Amino acid sequence: MPKYVTEQRVGHSADEMLALVADVERYPGFVPLCEKLVIRARRAEGAREIMVADMTIAYAVIRETFTTQVTVDRTARTVAASYLDGPFRHLDSQWRFAPAGEHACMVRFAIDYEFRSRVLAAVMGGVFDTAIRKFHGAFRARADAVYGAPTIRHEGVDSAASARGSPR
Repeated sequence: MPKYVTEQRVGHSADEMLALVADVERYPGFVPLCEKLVIRARRAEGAREIMVADMTIAYAVIRETFTTQVTVDRTARTVAASYLDGPFRHLDSQWRFAPAGEHACMVRFAIDYEFRSRVLAAVMGGVFDTAIRKFHGAFRARADAVYGAPTIRHEGVDSAASARGSPR
């Protein structure tokens, strides 16, 4: 079961980064492998926004669509996606944003997933792992484009040597 965790300090506020990650409808424009994203349902529960979203990932001639429930909790400064349907046995991800100065924050991204089919895992596994490793960079670049040049240098390391490596 591949798991991947990374934590980085970025030169944008926690609220800015939360807003960027919560704006899931824009993912096809900058998230690796994301070809299409459709919100099927959206509702508010206090400070939380809950969406059901279909994301289509594409690589070469392969296209797979999966459905997740995305929960944006502005009070806790988290965005979590829980798997509902598609080509995985399971898929759970979570973003956390913690203030780290006036115009900076620590961004933690964790994902745990497993493809349902061994064939699909063999075909897409390496590509999906590589794309996941590029998520943080894609969101940092998007934040720089939306909010301007960062006020600090982005810093951080991956907490897992390999998405396919040993669980953390």
